[in-house]
Amino acid sequence: MLIVAVGQRVPDWAQSAWDDYAKRFPHEIRIELKAVKTEPRGSKTLETLYAAERARIEGAIAKGTRIVVLDERGTALSTMALAGRLQDWQLGGTDVALVIGGPDGIDPEFRQLAHERIRLSDMTLPHAFARVLLIEQLYRAWSINANHPYHRE
Repeated sequence: MLIVAVGQRVPDWAQSAWDDYAKRFPHEIRIELKAVKTEPRGSKTLETLYAAERARIEGAIAKGTRIVVLDERGTALSTMALAGRLQDWQLGGTDVALVIGGPDGIDPEFRQLAHERIRLSDMTLPHAFARVLLIEQLYRAWSINANHPYHRE
């Protein structure tokens, strides 16, 4: 599973948390992070920023990959529903890329063309925290599907 995140630098605490969860997954579920460069803001238009970041995102994702965009307007999933979705993705036979946008979000057209749009929270989250929350929830979803004791109801 591929996570594509706009933004290359995160605080040490976030990188440490990411690394901790990433190493917990069994070898059959490899989580790969591709951090792509945030377009420098300056005096550029929003459309220019979106286009540059979209090109980087698309360049990080192989053709034929199922694209799932994290979006504040996306479908809200419980942890149990995410576990079901993870199982569906695994059984679906195609690679999956979850995309975390930059400071201004994701190009609206790219967001609409994605196969799915999900949200992590109704609240706005700092980028680094969204990365950590995503990988923790993916790990929790895996643990539910594997009957691993990490998730307790």
